[in-house]
Amino acid sequence: MSRLPVLLIGHGTRNAAGRQRFLDFARAYQGLDWSRPVLPCFLELTEPSIQEGVDRLVALGHREVVALPLLLFAARHNKFDVTNELDRARSRYPGLRFHYGQQLGVADLLVDLWRSRLAAADHQSPIPREETVLLFVGRGASDPDANGDAYKLARVLWEGSGFKGLEVCFSGITHPRLEAGMERVWTWNPKRVVVLPHFLFTGVLMERIRGVATAAQDDRPDVAVQMLDEIGIDPVLFQLMANREAEAIAGKVAMNCELCKFRRAASHQLGQGHQHGHHGHHHGHDHGHGHEHNHNVDPYEKPAAYHERVWSIP
Repeated sequence: MSRLPVLLIGHGTRNAAGRQRFLDFARAYQGLDWSRPVLPCFLELTEPSIQEGVDRLVALGHREVVALPLLLFAARHNKFDVTNELDRARSRYPGLRFHYGQQLGVADLLVDLWRSRLAAADHQSPIPREETVLLFVGRGASDPDANGDAYKLARVLWEGSGFKGLEVCFSGITHPRLEAGMERVWTWNPKRVVVLPHFLFTGVLMERIRGVATAAQDDRPDVAVQMLDEIGIDPVLFQLMANREAEAIAGKVAMNCELCKFRRAASHQLGQGHQHGHHGHHHGHDHGHGHEHNHNVDPYEKPAAYHERVWSIP
């Protein structure tokens, strides 16, 4: 593994436990290889920020950095917001070079992780998979490409699994939402429901999903409702991040851009003098991305509103 320093970038959360889990992961990842520093930072909602992380690395004398986003899918944050921040850092420190890593994505290691956890859930219940529905819960994004990847991962998990049925829903932004997903589960008339939250660490959203699962169990005592834990600090994550780190350094990072709304918009702007950064997108500094953290405001609450806005870009 290279000795280049690693700027480990998390989404950020106001939940203290969720923030600490990310910091714990960064500390453990550092412990796997002390030949280079691993500095954790966050895109939003908490500190240290990406700019503060860059400042620390520059103060240590580094001018070449591996920027690793610990993000599940290639949505707005990965394609636009993080690269936005890296552009800002380069403007502040001319000559600073970043090797930008890929999101975790639909990775074989994650598929294997969830398959093993689903098998463990089977051992905790006498009800067979033939009478069980799998409810896959994603975070949700205002990026159709990322939401499509969530469906792909869920489908890969279901194929050949023996589960009676599969439903996919999201905790926010896109649709169907969590409550709608749970309603659709009952149409299968299951004897068991397994709720799989595809989240990295605990936080406000995980607490909400757990609350909905608990309420569903209370409402339907005749059906076994099993709630799996989030991915958490698992050896699989260490291996995946090591893979992403090596790919970034080797320049082997690849994205599927065919259905990326940022690429589609950029293709109409070529020759108009726009600046293009990583992934071929223009990165102005605008963090108003429609990912609302004010829980009293949800611009995508109604599906019609989501459909009207989803293909637009900042």
